[in-house]
Amino acid sequence: MHDDRQTLIDRLDRLLESERAALLAGDLETIGTLLDHKEALIDAFNALEPERTEGLEGLQRKVLRNQALLDGALEGIRKVAARMAEMRRVRTTLDTYDQAGRKRTIDGAAPRRIEKRA
Repeated sequence: MHDDRQTLIDRLDRLLESERAALLAGDLETIGTLLDHKEALIDAFNALEPERTEGLEGLQRKVLRNQALLDGALEGIRKVAARMAEMRRVRTTLDTYDQAGRKRTIDGAAPRRIEKRA
């Protein structure tokens, strides 16, 4: 039983290192793939009888480290999405202010034209 437990710990440790590398590289596709493997390993680990927590401290540190990296990546993605939405809005509207300082938004995109030259 100890060998099974240690094998799972070793596999989860390697997976967490792979996950960290993917997070640092911004490889979202690999992160998604690793998530399925990580869940399967954690399920297998939870199915074992509870034992001492020796060897789990390092895994816990890696899980917390990767979670912080993932949170940072998600925040970055949110900021990029918000910036892209703002850029799209700027292209389709014009914000102006009247004499009293009230903001007014004029909707409408400029028509796109292609000029053909001979």
